Amino acid sequence: MKSLNVVILAGGSGTRMASNKPKVLHELGGKMLLDHVIDAVLPLQPQQLFVIYGHMGEVVLEAMSHRNHEVTWVEQKERLGTGHAVQQALPFLTPDSNTLILCGDVPLISTETLRHLIEATQKNQLGLITAKVPQPTGLGRIIRDAYMQVQAIIEEKDASELQKQITEINTGIYCIPTNLLQKWLPQLTNCNAQKEYYLTEVVHLANQARIPITVSSPEKIEEIFGTNTRVELAQLERIYQKWQAERLMLKGVTLLDPSRIDIRGEIIPARDVVIDINVILKGRVELAENCTIGPHCVLENVRLKPGTVIHAHSIIQNAEIGANCIIGPFARIRPETVLADRVHIGNFVELKNAQLGAGSKANHLSYLGDTEIGKNVNIGAGVITCNYDGANKHRTLIEDDAFIGSDVQLVAPIKVGKGATIGAGTTLTHDAPAEELTLSRAKQATILGWKRPKKAN
Repeated sequence: MKSLNVVILAGGSGTRMASNKPKVLHELGGKMLLDHVIDAVLPLQPQQLFVIYGHMGEVVLEAMSHRNHEVTWVEQKERLGTGHAVQQALPFLTPDSNTLILCGDVPLISTETLRHLIEATQKNQLGLITAKVPQPTGLGRIIRDAYMQVQAIIEEKDASELQKQITEINTGIYCIPTNLLQKWLPQLTNCNAQKEYYLTEVVHLANQARIPITVSSPEKIEEIFGTNTRVELAQLERIYQKWQAERLMLKGVTLLDPSRIDIRGEIIPARDVVIDINVILKGRVELAENCTIGPHCVLENVRLKPGTVIHAHSIIQNAEIGANCIIGPFARIRPETVLADRVHIGNFVELKNAQLGAGSKANHLSYLGDTEIGKNVNIGAGVITCNYDGANKHRTLIEDDAFIGSDVQLVAPIKVGKGATIGAGTTLTHDAPAEELTLSRAKQATILGWKRPKKAN
């Protein structure tokens, strides 16, 4: 099989998006449209991958800089049509190869559909993907002869009323022998309503040269849907989320309502995971067997070990949660937190850069930041680690089996020894020894005759 060049067209202005950023940078499933297309073509192992950029080029290059090691960027300084866009890459294409051309605003295209097109396109043939759609308005139509051979592609603005009735449309995805592309692109004309150089004209040139044209179809019709407006983007989002939900369920995940989950990253599920409604999964999320995620939770770059339960309205970011933990409801676990097995984090507890040992508990209304907590530690309600002195962060160390009473302030840097007990209401400013009770309280007093202030008239 010939080597492969890939050219992705991403230079359009996307006027109908009514946006201050380029269309290809809008997101679907938490990932930019152009990223989706690049990810679809990389498994094809192209020899070269070119992205043609134009409108707001500096913004595109900055936003997509994470792709610089995979992509060669080619600028289209004037936007004179799709054919003109591909011409910008022409000097860089490997001659003895095929060139796959597709659009950066068609994010649902699959690797499998592209692979089928490439495999169906034999030596010295032009291949394209077409599809029949119920509403072809605004799309280029496929013109066939009496023998059902493709003769041309007509853009709607150039089509007759009869041609507008055709429902087979051009998807904008081509596979063309590079030597033919190098021959045809200089022959394109702009004799059309838009005064642009259409890539679609290569079909006419192929017929003139008696080059066979191979037509392929997408595995799913939705794959070839483009994104020109925010309405269309929202429609594609629902399609994408439906596909992601189905993928999870086929892997053994129970979704209590598959229409009410948002997946914005890479989800690695095990069997018998249960996910309630309105859960958002972002980044890389690993869900081990028998985990349960309650409603309205957000998990971003999280690893859950088996049997862990996340109750409603909890937010977990960049954290690792051990087996058989109980989190929430209304818990917030911030980055660099690691929980061992059987840890309980309750309602309105916030953790940041905290490590909790097996069996430790913080069930109510606490903030534990920059903290290392041992095994079987009890954190009472209202406990705060005072980790910030106004300039620097400091750590709190609480050793195994300690008991921290309610409403305790631990002023870091500080250490609570193994088995120590800290009395309720204590502000701890010095290390607490192991196995001892430490507390700090002012003597209780009643001020006789004291009157509460009143508002001035």
